[in-house]
Amino acid sequence: MQLKKAHLLFTSFFLGATLFAQAQPKTVDGVAAIVGGDIILKSEIEEQYEVFNRQNFGQSVTYCEVFEELLFQKLLIHHAEIDSVTVGEEEVEANMDRRIQQLIMQMGDQQKLEEFYEKSVVEIKEEMRELIHDQLVAQRMQMTVVEGIEVTPSEVRSFYESLPSDSVPLINAEVELSQIVKYPEVSQEAEQEVIDKLLALKERIENGTSFSSMAILYSEDPGSNKKGGEYKGIQRGVFVKEFEAVAFNLRKGEISNPFKTEFGYHIVQLLEKRGEELDLRHILIKPKLSQADLQEAKNFLDSVASAINSGEMTFEEAARRFSEDENTRFNGGQMSNFQNGNNKFEISQLDRSLFGIVNNMASKEISESTFFVSDDQREAFRIIRLDEKYEPHRANLDLDFTRIKGFALQEKQARTVNEWKEEKLQETFVRVNPGYYPCDEFLEGWNSNND
Repeated sequence: MQLKKAHLLFTSFFLGATLFAQAQPKTVDGVAAIVGGDIILKSEIEEQYEVFNRQNFGQSVTYCEVFEELLFQKLLIHHAEIDSVTVGEEEVEANMDRRIQQLIMQMGDQQKLEEFYEKSVVEIKEEMRELIHDQLVAQRMQMTVVEGIEVTPSEVRSFYESLPSDSVPLINAEVELSQIVKYPEVSQEAEQEVIDKLLALKERIENGTSFSSMAILYSEDPGSNKKGGEYKGIQRGVFVKEFEAVAFNLRKGEISNPFKTEFGYHIVQLLEKRGEELDLRHILIKPKLSQADLQEAKNFLDSVASAINSGEMTFEEAARRFSEDENTRFNGGQMSNFQNGNNKFEISQLDRSLFGIVNNMASKEISESTFFVSDDQREAFRIIRLDEKYEPHRANLDLDFTRIKGFALQEKQARTVNEWKEEKLQETFVRVNPGYYPCDEFLEGWNSNND
């Protein structure tokens, strides 16, 4: 589907992509443009170009596209200042902290991040600060431009009817699903066995055995066991609250007693504390489910399915009463596709276990209870109801109204942004140096105030 070309939300790319730019001094090799009182350097364009195309975002951009987006960002910032659209220092700081934490998680630890940038985290943040502030201001200004814009059903219909027939998207086969989930309960004996094992490991470590070696040998946390259980630069909000309640109350070098989270049992050793930031090691061991534990959960769900099929209760009632999945139980078990914002899932994109269940089911059919591993790596059983199945088709208003409404809203917002840009260019000083890139097509209109 071809929508009107616009800058709408493209600035969000710069919010993310520049995070990965190597923080090196810019060469002042020429002013490519001036917007209001802000300048754009040729080196700035080239840096953004390299960042985007290096990060494999599924598409490539040209120098001219990057140049145009930077012009638009500067225009947003200029008018944000005029309209008193601001962001607070706390928001900038929180945004920086979040991005630094993302980088640390991707790099493995803080030391590797600092080695990559050849700077300390403090220095990286200082170099990011102005950039992130400007990007957040631009994003907020753009949001104010489209704030309150909605589309009516008649506008959705008009948008759909205006599409050329070859631009109406083909929708692949989709399904709507509901589920009831049961997590097997671990026996007290299995839990005590894990606690005893962790206590024994703690004693060995306190008697001189390497914590790192014990984590490599015994920890079941795939994110840290190969690194000796180590996490560096951890701030509040990264781990579950039960873990943080213990870790943030340890003294340097202290090893906790075994404690429980939803992932299993842990012991933690505090390596370093810098205010609200920790370096630590931990060992995770999960209590083992017995075959009896698994069978009990399966039998329970089988009995629930029988009650539904016999008419004793509806699927929705059973989900609210018995399902242990917090994301779906209060919605009658209905599963939501967070990627597209509705309840439809493309069959071809379902994970293998779910595809095997629903591929040959009929509408409204309820599956047998089946074993699966949840997103947080917990063993569980579930029954699935196939609510609806949609064969491949061209998008239409009857089946795909929500999806088409999203396209129509995007087009209307894009049109509004472009109208705002054209209006503001008439009252803003803009001077573009055309000598660096052959960008006449992209920069058409930006030169209107240069005479």
